[in-house]
Amino acid sequence: MSNQQVEVLVVGAGQAGIAMSEHLSAQRIPHLVLERDRIAERWRSWRWDSLVANGPAWHDRFPGLEFDVAPDAFASKEQVADYLVAYADKIDAPIRTGVTVSSVRKLPRQAGFRVETSDGPVDARFVVAATGAFQKPVIPRVVPESAGIHQIHSSAYQNPQQLPEGAVMVIGAGSSGVQIADELRQSGRQVYLAVGPHDRPPRSYRGRDFCWWLGVLGKWDMSAPPRGAEHVTIAVSGAHGGHTVDFRNLAATGITLLGMAGPYENGVMTFAQDLRQNIERGDANYLSMLDEADAYVTRNGLDLPEEPQARVFGPDPDCVTDPVESIDLADAGITSIIWAVGFAFDYGWLQVDAFDDNGRPRHQRGVSTEPGIYFLGLPWQSRRGSSFIWGVWHDAKYLADQIAIQRSYLAYEAPALAHH
Repeated sequence: MSNQQVEVLVVGAGQAGIAMSEHLSAQRIPHLVLERDRIAERWRSWRWDSLVANGPAWHDRFPGLEFDVAPDAFASKEQVADYLVAYADKIDAPIRTGVTVSSVRKLPRQAGFRVETSDGPVDARFVVAATGAFQKPVIPRVVPESAGIHQIHSSAYQNPQQLPEGAVMVIGAGSSGVQIADELRQSGRQVYLAVGPHDRPPRSYRGRDFCWWLGVLGKWDMSAPPRGAEHVTIAVSGAHGGHTVDFRNLAATGITLLGMAGPYENGVMTFAQDLRQNIERGDANYLSMLDEADAYVTRNGLDLPEEPQARVFGPDPDCVTDPVESIDLADAGITSIIWAVGFAFDYGWLQVDAFDDNGRPRHQRGVSTEPGIYFLGLPWQSRRGSSFIWGVWHDAKYLADQIAIQRSYLAYEAPALAHH
């Protein structure tokens, strides 16, 4: 590319970039999508081998194409990646793979941005950062490398065989941490799971998946998380055909539950005494969802089977009634720690005035404070559903509309300029 020019440059060809391309094409806006790896690479290489989608195939998809799996099934990570590749092909998205974007800067005294890439510079009038929220795996600096413990982030975990022999501590009890801990336990490992605050929705209730309940109860369209719940982890699983995450059941299989992981010193890790509280809050979240579902069924006269057993919890395990305060990792035979504590943003390449002091995007529904820059794929970008395949599709439509509006303003100047 010898200083190529393009109207809209989209960075990233995962679900966000592909959705963006579809809506730009629908508006007949010329654009180019750059992707440093393969299409949907994160689904292939940043996920463990047995991962499946957390939403059923009928729900978590783009409107224009169904998954090649049963509607109520949960697609495997490879099926999701293949689906996104097929979709990009279907819409004939102008994607160039194997191209890394190293910087985006405002052009001085003219409209647009200079984009430096591994394939030469590109000048773009508009830039959409469609790299999503899962960019930089977070491994807190708690246990020093000198401790001799094998430490990886959940995005680097693939299967039990890759870990050294011995017990494993999984820190973080969202969807990833819970599913990895369960798989490790089933493989015969001794597993410790540190559980922080979380939401714990029912996988299904009264014959309907929780994605359906969130829809009819209007919860997908919540525009902001409840106060204090901005970063609350959601413990839900599509594994084994989909099931409700129940920490009591996990403990019954032999997993030792712990509170929030605390400091580490001289081989010993301490834990907050908040396990019971975290589990009880998760239970309350779960029960409130059942209450709302029951009320919805009654109000609308729906013929859905009652499910009283959904409200029955097993006994509290010993690790809840008599919580572990500290563990000597060597004594416990723990040789690995898997950090399932999420990701940080990494927009170092986007060198524009669009970030707060913490490096988080300043935007309204993805429209940046820097005119001409747009974000796509952020959690809660416009609503709760924004992180999902179908949610990002609707956010992309909104951004394409905004770009079309800006282009119409720019086009308005053209007749007046023609006289000079």
